[in-house]
Amino acid sequence: MLVVKLRSSGTGAARSIESLPVNPVNNEGSVRRSQAPANYEPWAATARPPALTGNEVHVWRATLARPAARVAELYALLSSEERNRAARFRFRRDQEQFIVARGVLRQLLGTYLDRPPADLTFAYSAYGKPALGGEAGPHPLRFNLAHSHALALYAFALGFEVGVDLEYIRADFGGERIAERFFSAREVTTLLTIDASSQTEAFFNCWTRKEAYIKALGEGLSHPLDSFTVSMRPGEPAALLSVEGGEGELTRWLLRELDAAPGYAAALVVERRDWELTCFEWA
Repeated sequence: MLVVKLRSSGTGAARSIESLPVNPVNNEGSVRRSQAPANYEPWAATARPPALTGNEVHVWRATLARPAARVAELYALLSSEERNRAARFRFRRDQEQFIVARGVLRQLLGTYLDRPPADLTFAYSAYGKPALGGEAGPHPLRFNLAHSHALALYAFALGFEVGVDLEYIRADFGGERIAERFFSAREVTTLLTIDASSQTEAFFNCWTRKEAYIKALGEGLSHPLDSFTVSMRPGEPAALLSVEGGEGELTRWLLRELDAAPGYAAALVVERRDWELTCFEWA
């Protein structure tokens, strides 16, 4: 029996593939993406980003495996609520990765806002999407976070919504059954027409693009994944192809593939058409 464990990330109430059974026919584990997408951006290592302007999107990449001393420093930045959430993880590795993910988010937000990271507060929508507490003005800082298998991505913009998703690619599961449950009919048909050697990459292309979109919407688990269609074929541009009852959505949002790292799939959704992307490595 195929089992998909869905979890809320706490950073946009999105679903993520947490645990999948091994397929005895194929136990090769992770797979490498066939090639870097045409829109690949280099990840410039820096400790402090340039100013974020009105038409820019900044995406940061961070490794969550950090020395104990660094984890302790980041833990000191967290709120009591975040520390309680960390304590609920069963395994120490998961606790530390959560601490690093949230601590890095606070450091990045503090840098953009020129405020102490530990003083930041968060407000959450009815569906769990976070925003900065007390933020006002015509162009508030928007952000989104995704993490998988010890890697995290953070997206930032001024005055318009962003959604980002990241998944570690595994070849040892039955993607067809998951697709039939969660994907649109058009996506399932497309997946079945793709060569078997590329189906895993196509599946994760689709999954991350759909998750990034519902995270940008801020509706999380309440938004059915089969109510809209995205592109998935390896090598083709990422795109939002159709949305049930919302044709205006196709011009409202722009979808983009991210080359996060070998063995990962990632996607970014932005609530405007004209924007520039810069990618950074958290140093």
